[in-house]
Amino acid sequence: MSDLSDAALVDGVLSRNRRALAKVITLIESTRVDHQERAQSVLAALLPHSGRAVRVGISGVPGVGKSTFIEALGLHLISAGHRVAVLAVDPSSSVSGGSILGDKTRMELLSRRDEAFIRPSPSAGSLGGVADKTREALLACEAAGYDVIIVETVGVGQSETAVAGMTDSFVLLQLPNAGDDLQAIKKGIVELADIVVINKADIDPLAAASAAAQMRAALAMLRPSSAAWRPPVLNASASRGEGIAEFWSAIEAHRAALTAVGALETRRRRQAVDWMWQLIDSGLRARFRNHPAVTAALPQLTHAVESGASTPTAAAQQLLGCLSQNLGQAYKAANHD
Repeated sequence: MSDLSDAALVDGVLSRNRRALAKVITLIESTRVDHQERAQSVLAALLPHSGRAVRVGISGVPGVGKSTFIEALGLHLISAGHRVAVLAVDPSSSVSGGSILGDKTRMELLSRRDEAFIRPSPSAGSLGGVADKTREALLACEAAGYDVIIVETVGVGQSETAVAGMTDSFVLLQLPNAGDDLQAIKKGIVELADIVVINKADIDPLAAASAAAQMRAALAMLRPSSAAWRPPVLNASASRGEGIAEFWSAIEAHRAALTAVGALETRRRRQAVDWMWQLIDSGLRARFRNHPAVTAALPQLTHAVESGASTPTAAAQQLLGCLSQNLGQAYKAANHD
């Protein structure tokens, strides 16, 4: 995986070496046990140097212009003296498992800048629009001195909510002619949006104004009023660079509002605990699938469900019983000792 030691990788990240950062993220994303052990060792050393960046999650339906918007935003931030990392998650094929990972191509100008780091990663079937290891990659980027971290989700609609659990500001991009599309996504994603942007507003200004009015009405209905923050609805044209400065001002205002009432620190603490439980859930699923008794019984029970000889509920309970029996034996052994 790497010709560098763990200490050398840590030193490389802290010295803002992009090659070292890329190697660390590759370790983080690897499924090999030895790579995971190394990744956790490196992350433990990097953790004290993380947590200082502005974390922005950007979501929206395919075709809304997320990559164009992020490139325009990144170039604007670099011109203001920031260093920007983009963690872009591409959808993986449910058939081949492959992913195009074309975000560097779509952000050609931004990818040329030394102050920017763009890392495309496959979703690999993860729900919520982000990859399993996005949070850990985010921490590594912060340790490498990037003071703005942008997480771009895959863009598949209502499932795009996990990114809200790892960022300070969750942004929803919407098209001017969204119309009924708003009905399809509002219950999941609009409830979580801190800022809404009607992108490509220059194409049809009247439609953009109508979409903004619809979104404001939806936010008023779905989001409880808060003295700290009321999500704004902004217009922008990323291809023309219009509305980008105003958008970043809204990000800064949101961060200031959260900080003033202690909500930013509370949000990050809650996110860390939620992250822990998600890791526990995924770890338990992995152990369940690899349990010898489960592995032995699974083919027969799968066939029984497929043929109609067993209900899915009965089969699931029987498989879970394999794990429960093992846990019970371990409990008895511990108490006996």
